[in-house]
Amino acid sequence: MKILFKRVMLKLSGEALMGEGKFGIDSNALISISKEIKEVSQLGCQLAIVIGGGNIFRGITRDENVIDEISGDYMGMLATVINGLALQSCLEKMNAVTRVQSAFEMRQFCEPYIRRRAIRHLEKGRIVIFVGGTGNPYFTTDTAAALKAVEINAEVILKATKVDGVYTDDPLKNRNAKRYKALTHKEVLTKDIKVMDNTAITLCMNNDIPIIVFNLFRRGNLKKILCGQGIKTIIASKESEVYKAFKKRGDI
Repeated sequence: MKILFKRVMLKLSGEALMGEGKFGIDSNALISISKEIKEVSQLGCQLAIVIGGGNIFRGITRDENVIDEISGDYMGMLATVINGLALQSCLEKMNAVTRVQSAFEMRQFCEPYIRRRAIRHLEKGRIVIFVGGTGNPYFTTDTAAALKAVEINAEVILKATKVDGVYTDDPLKNRNAKRYKALTHKEVLTKDIKVMDNTAITLCMNNDIPIIVFNLFRRGNLKKILCGQGIKTIIASKESEVYKAFKKRGDI
């Protein structure tokens, strides 16, 4: 199978690592995700990953009487480091070569983020895992993924979820919810669709980076999406080459 994209940003939520649990890291979920990642890396895809930390700590759930907002955000950033190291360890047990780069210095655990070094790792076929968000409070890991995608010249952001794309309503709660085959960045903003935060969507819109939303938990789906197959929602400018390519294939 031929991949459509050479350099890809994969956005993983921390919750993806929970499996069926309510918090923490589930070994089976971690192994399953790592297998998917290794598989596409072996196809020649230059793969960068931004991972969240919601399975360990979510700033929005903090007790305001105990933890202030900025401290909560920093705690969430540290949670992404834990997840990144777990993902790295699992991938390397599968003989995948990885590097973890942090938005803030933690030299005992990972490299500091250096753009040129990150790109060089990708060019050498290493999987690069970005942790620590943007390194600043008030910004989500969605924004971190969009920012890093721009910096490393990623061709697309793959937004991994537990459903088959973007819907008119929560498909897990509403059976009548309809899946969008395609949206523009502007439509996501104007319709206030909660797929990524507005800052991330705006960054992608301004830099013409398409987003593909898909279900990571369908076996082999990451590979299918990269090869232009599988169920998904495409978020892109109608003038972009990606939008035109998928329309020509009949996906839109």
